[in-house]
Amino acid sequence: MSDDDAGRHGSTGEFRRERSSPVPPDRSKRSGRITVPSATVRRRRNGLLVMSVLSVLVLLASGTSWAITGWMSGSLNRFDVFGGMADDDRPEETGGLTFLVIGSDSREEMNSEDQNALSVGSTPGQRSDTIMLVRLNHERDHLTVVGIPRDLWVDIPGEGEDKINAAYAFGGPQLAVRTVESTTGVRIDHYVEVDFNGFVDVVDALDGIEVCLPEAIDDPKAKLNMEAGTHRVDGADALAFARTRATARGDLDRIDRQQQVLSAMFDKALSSRTLSDPGKLTAFLDSSLSSVTVDEGMDTSAINDLAYQMREMDLSNVTFAQVPISDMDHWTPRGDVALLWDEPAARELFADINADRPLGEPEAEAEEPGREDSEPVPGDVRVRVFNGTATPGLGAQMDNRLVEAGFDVTDEAENWSDRNVPTTEVRYGPEDEELAAYMAQMLPGSETVEDQTLEGDLQVVIGFNHTTFEPPAPVEGAVAEEEPQEPTAEDGPATTTAAENICT
Repeated sequence: MSDDDAGRHGSTGEFRRERSSPVPPDRSKRSGRITVPSATVRRRRNGLLVMSVLSVLVLLASGTSWAITGWMSGSLNRFDVFGGMADDDRPEETGGLTFLVIGSDSREEMNSEDQNALSVGSTPGQRSDTIMLVRLNHERDHLTVVGIPRDLWVDIPGEGEDKINAAYAFGGPQLAVRTVESTTGVRIDHYVEVDFNGFVDVVDALDGIEVCLPEAIDDPKAKLNMEAGTHRVDGADALAFARTRATARGDLDRIDRQQQVLSAMFDKALSSRTLSDPGKLTAFLDSSLSSVTVDEGMDTSAINDLAYQMREMDLSNVTFAQVPISDMDHWTPRGDVALLWDEPAARELFADINADRPLGEPEAEAEEPGREDSEPVPGDVRVRVFNGTATPGLGAQMDNRLVEAGFDVTDEAENWSDRNVPTTEVRYGPEDEELAAYMAQMLPGSETVEDQTLEGDLQVVIGFNHTTFEPPAPVEGAVAEEEPQEPTAEDGPATTTAAENICT
C-alpha cells in the first residue's frame, strides 16, 4: 500500500471500473425481518465473513438467511476477470480452489478529507497494494494464505520485467491474474479485491482489534507512532499498521503485520457478538461490500456452497506463509530497488500448494545410527542433583558434568535433607523407571528408588559411595547441538497459523 508510481509505464491506459450501488434486502417479504440462525452458526460464519473482506472469506458465508446471502452477492462489484483467457495458456486445475486477493490502493472514490484522515495520499490511478494467494484445499478444511511482496521483480506478460504490483495498473484484474499464474504456476479460480474503505469499515464494525509489536514503529507518513507492546486499534490505525513499511525488513515485515491483522479480525469475530445482531450485520454489509470486487463466477450459489463446506473452519485451520526471498536489495535496470525471490524454494512452495501438501511440515527425523527406538538419550532426561554427603561442592560438580553430557538439569544443586546418605540414589516417579535405570548406569554403585511424589523428573542424591560419573558415549554419526539458525530454503517456508498470529 504505497504511493509509489506503478512502474516505468506510468498511468497511461490505467485500469478503472464503474462501481455498482447495492440495494438493501427487502424487509417487507415474509415476516418483515431477516432470519438469524443459531449462535454457533453465526459465530462460525460471521468469523469467516469478517476475515474475508481482506482475504477471500468475505464470500464464504454471511451466516444468515438466503435473503442476506443473496443481497450480499448482489452488493458485490463484479468484473469479467477470466474472459478471453485461453485454458491452454493457463496452469492446470488441481482440485483445490485458489483465490487471488488484491488490496487496491485506489483513492478515486475518496474525498481529500478521507485521504488525509487515513494518511493514504492522493496519488491517482490504482495499484495492487497487497497481493495474496489464498488456497482452499480439496477437502475444504484448510486455508493457506501466501503473501506476495508488491515489489517482487517478475516478468509481466506483454509488458516485460517490472514489480508485480504494476501488472494491475497496466491491465487491471486480468493482467494481475495472468502475471501471478505465470509467475507461480498456480491456477487462479476466483478473484477478490478490496480497497481502503472496505478495510477500515470491517475493523470498525468489529469495534477495533488488538495488534502487537515487538518493537516501536514511528512512521510520520502513515501517521503511525506505536510503542512496542499490545494495542487496541480502530479501522484507520489498523490500516496504517498494515500499510507501513517503516521497519527493518520493509515489505516483508508489512506482510507479517497484514497476516496478524487478518488473524485478529477473525479471532475478534469468533469471540464476540459484534455481527450477531441483524441490524448491525445489515449496516456492516451495506457499508463494506461496496468496496469489494469479485469475478463473475462468485454468484450466490457459489458463495452458499463454499459457506456450507467451510462451516467448521477455525483459527487453527488457517496457515500463513510468504514467498521466499533471496535478495531484498535488487537494483533494477531503471535504478530503483526491488525484491528477488528464492526461485528453487518458491517453486517448491507453489508445488506444495498445487498438491495440497501442508507447508512447513517437518520431515520425519532419520533414526540416529546405533540407537534403538526405545533407548533414551541425555536430552530426554530432566534431572536435579542433591548432595547427601558432608563434602561441599559435590552437587555443583555433578551439575556441570550432567550439563556437559547433554542432560536437562532443571535447577541448581542443593543439599539433601540427610547429609549421611550411604548409597547414591536415582529417584524417579511411577512412569520413569526406564529413565532412572539409564541414569544409574552412569553412577557406579547407585540404586534406583521410586518416589510417588515425582512426575517426569529424576533426582540424583549423591551418597558417600559416589566415586565418579561415567557419561554415555556419543552416538555414532550424531552432531553437536548448535545454536538455532534462521530458516533456510532447505527448511521450507516459515509458516504460522491464525491462532499463533493473534496477541496473547
